[in-house]
Amino acid sequence: MGSVSLLELKAEIARRLLTPCRLCERRCKVDRAAGETGYCRVGKSRIANRFIHTGEESDLIPSYTIFFSGCTFECLFCQNWDISQRMTGTTLPAKAVADDLDEHFGDVKNINWVGGEPTPNLPFILEVLCLAKEPTPQIWNSNMYMTEEAVRLLRGVVDVYLADFKWGPGDCSRRYSRVHNYWNIATRNHLLANDHAEIVLRHLVMPGHVQCCSRPVLEWIALHLDCERLLLNVMDQYRPEYKASDIPGLDRRVTESEFLDVCNLAGKLGLQVT
Repeated sequence: MGSVSLLELKAEIARRLLTPCRLCERRCKVDRAAGETGYCRVGKSRIANRFIHTGEESDLIPSYTIFFSGCTFECLFCQNWDISQRMTGTTLPAKAVADDLDEHFGDVKNINWVGGEPTPNLPFILEVLCLAKEPTPQIWNSNMYMTEEAVRLLRGVVDVYLADFKWGPGDCSRRYSRVHNYWNIATRNHLLANDHAEIVLRHLVMPGHVQCCSRPVLEWIALHLDCERLLLNVMDQYRPEYKASDIPGLDRRVTESEFLDVCNLAGKLGLQVT
């Protein structure tokens, strides 16, 4: 009998999680292996773009970044809505993508899997990594709404989570990202990620959401995560994209006062802000 690597075993388990699909916590339970699609609309993985990215956090660049179409959220302000809410791009053989990664070995610091959202594409990503020859570090650029089964498959594969943590424990996540039970799932997954990889955590300051979201998110991070290993990026890049211009409260930029309040809170909590 031929030997099977741990990575190949993970890839096989990921494929089995498609029937029914249990990769994200929507748990649509459609049979994606048979061609059915759930909330994310992902059938075969579609790559919307791929290039050497120099616009990520300074410690991570240059980063070879692969953008997938489709997402497990529907953020009403999404700046990448053209690929997150539409299935664009091309399907490529895993071997072609693996060869492409190897060609960039030495030119970049890491491979950056993003979207949209990479979670629905986990079986394809693991298949690519099984075929790649060069040991380039891996970044999981995610909304962190994957199932516990999916997170455990990423153990030993992902070197850095470029993790989004946006909403507090209230109803904001349901209202503006169309997602339920966000707080419980996001906190669980950040804890699991913190247990086996580095985290660069992004918190996008939302207009009018300093007290309901930014404060509880930062206080939870300071209390529960290993802050000596974690870098926090407090982001002021919010702008009313997609449907946000028609939503009262989301139809404006973040004020300087709101942004500084969050940065000052992060400093008081002892968080390392990048």
